[in-house]
Amino acid sequence: MLNIFARASISRVTDPVGAWVVRSGLSPNAMTVIGTAGAVAGSLWLFPTGRLLAGAFVVTAFAMFDLLDGAMARARGGGTKFGTVLDATCDRIADGALLAGIAWYCFVVARDDALAAATLICLVLAQVTSYIKARAEATGLTANVGLVERAERLIIVLGGTGLTGFGVPYALDVAMWLLVGLSVITVAQRIMAVWRSAEGEPDMTEAEKT
Repeated sequence: MLNIFARASISRVTDPVGAWVVRSGLSPNAMTVIGTAGAVAGSLWLFPTGRLLAGAFVVTAFAMFDLLDGAMARARGGGTKFGTVLDATCDRIADGALLAGIAWYCFVVARDDALAAATLICLVLAQVTSYIKARAEATGLTANVGLVERAERLIIVLGGTGLTGFGVPYALDVAMWLLVGLSVITVAQRIMAVWRSAEGEPDMTEAEKT
């Protein structure tokens, strides 16, 4: 949802930066990989050791690279099909590492099994949310709806970890259980959107189902 309403405003800031980075010789795909590698390293190094505030800042900083690779692609006249797939793949990797790192913290450092369970539920629902849209588009349907997309997930998760790092009690608990509820709603919204989009469509053949 935030992606739809904030895209134009964010682009006005990131497009000039993206154009400058392109002139320096870096490609959008390289930016995608660098951002993902940094986010994964920060997630799996800082969160499991209890450094939540540092982890929130590091992952947020590298998440900004995801904004720049799109701006860089626009500066070069448009992205490529490979770049689109690479970006989506790297997003899933970074999201998985972030939530896995927080789950590790919950199990080992905080010793809070309930919070760890909420985090793992969020991890699964995040992947399902993205998969529904990708699978729908691959079959010619649409599922471009939902309360919580990647931007919202990052804001909620990193906000919760950052506030916990600042010493705010139960901030991470509130963030993760809130994300569980919103993610369940988002999955339901996307399934309903696919169902509505599929009304009147012919049945798939066995070959098309695979």
